[in-house]
Amino acid sequence: MFNSLSDRLTATFKNLRGKGRLSEADVDATVREIRRALLDADVAVPVVREFTASIRERALGAEVAAALNPAQQIVKIVNEELQDILGGATRRIRFAKHPPTVIMLAGLQGAGKTTLAGKLGKWLAAQGHKPLLVAADLQRPNAVTQLQIVGRRAGVNVYAPHPGTTSDTDVPTGNPVQVARDGVAEARNKLHDVVIIDTAGRLGVDAEMMQQAADIRSATSPDEVLFVIDAMIGQDAVNTALAFQEGVAFTGVVLSKLDGDARGGAALSVASVTGQPVMFASTGEGLDDFELFHPDRMAGRILDMGDVLSLIEQAERSWDKAEADRMAKKFADQEDFTFEDFLAQMQQIRKMGSMKKMLMMMPGAAGIREQLENFDEREIDRVEAIVRSMTPHERVAPKIMNGSRRARIARGSGVTVSEVNQLMERFTQAQKMMRQMARGGGGGVPGMPGMAGPGGFNSSRKKGKNAKSAKSSRSGNPAKRAQEAAAAQARRERGGSQPVNTGAAFGKDSGAEDFDPSALNLPAGFEKFLGK
Repeated sequence: MFNSLSDRLTATFKNLRGKGRLSEADVDATVREIRRALLDADVAVPVVREFTASIRERALGAEVAAALNPAQQIVKIVNEELQDILGGATRRIRFAKHPPTVIMLAGLQGAGKTTLAGKLGKWLAAQGHKPLLVAADLQRPNAVTQLQIVGRRAGVNVYAPHPGTTSDTDVPTGNPVQVARDGVAEARNKLHDVVIIDTAGRLGVDAEMMQQAADIRSATSPDEVLFVIDAMIGQDAVNTALAFQEGVAFTGVVLSKLDGDARGGAALSVASVTGQPVMFASTGEGLDDFELFHPDRMAGRILDMGDVLSLIEQAERSWDKAEADRMAKKFADQEDFTFEDFLAQMQQIRKMGSMKKMLMMMPGAAGIREQLENFDEREIDRVEAIVRSMTPHERVAPKIMNGSRRARIARGSGVTVSEVNQLMERFTQAQKMMRQMARGGGGGVPGMPGMAGPGGFNSSRKKGKNAKSAKSSRSGNPAKRAQEAAAAQARRERGGSQPVNTGAAFGKDSGAEDFDPSALNLPAGFEKFLGK
């Protein structure tokens, strides 16, 4: 949704890098680019004016002048101002002291209210609540049937005493206000602690729709009135939001279709213009594509800072704790990573949702957006098909897979032999990395600064100037140097847990008797210098 805005702002901040001091002209040029980026994103003009004026005032103040890195300070200011126009702090549902809590949904037809009712119901059920969906949209054809289907998929009960209309030619019958009132009574009788009322919408704002919504509000006295708005409608979002604010006095905003490719100005305008916070966001068509709206995290996404906290929360919700404990135990016991483990981890990742969406939450994802856009989600399916085409023995002992076995696996999974070979190579690399990490201090992640292991900080340090002390410890006497090498070999064989006492300080030298000079591959005749 915010790709274009994010790219424009990131490019603007790049021009400030390397400047130890920002002049007034630099600030004006930056604010001008930010203004253009926001206007191109369909942000309301009054919001843009207030936003850029605040940035300019802070950028020209002592806050930036005294900063060690003015460019980063500008980014910090823009981040904080973005959070303010998105609503500031995270706003959560205010539950009634005496259940049920009544939540009324309002908005234009096509904004996604009915689907969102199911998403909200499923989200609340996961929080431990017992929601009830009320089908009060008796005007749109098959709206009641749609809510029943969505409720069944979400595992949430639906109260639908009236079938509503089934075609555009049907004359609407039934009383939506009475249905909403009866729905609240039904929830109280059946001990549902939350009621979600799905109301009718229109293709445009009109007096009849507003009056019906106002009557439902008066009849049910909802604790929350959520205005559902399509995040793709652009500048018209402000006028629509103001009309609903006057007609039904909503208490929060829900942004639907936030996964679209529109410019996203609605999200940056509605909260600021109406004074009501964005509470939830719908990020896809699935019932799980629904999340609590965090202004600080959304600002971080827009500025390409990533949203790691949301990614962690998503992993915690979907990750199987028993499987995680099993892998942790296997890792601690230094057992080999097998294709069975690989398949289990793949299935855990699939539960988290779209791989593309998860990667876009990482900081700096904008730099690889093109590669992510070209990423084929079906690649995970192909990898899973390859692994499932292996026999149980092949999964735990991949070294036995010769050419004929790989050809059989390729035929069974519908891929080429080269794709099987590529998977084997990647798996071998992952297996080596897991072994190094399981060894702890003796291994580590290859190439990871500050970690032991090949390419890490500890190993590379020995190759530089600091390696002098290690080299100077080697004796210049060939015989003594060979004896030191033998002692080192003995330590390795013993696991390095105890030093080899070449001088037998605590008794008999256990390593000297077992020493075999032939193991050193010395030149012929060199043994005479080793003397025991």
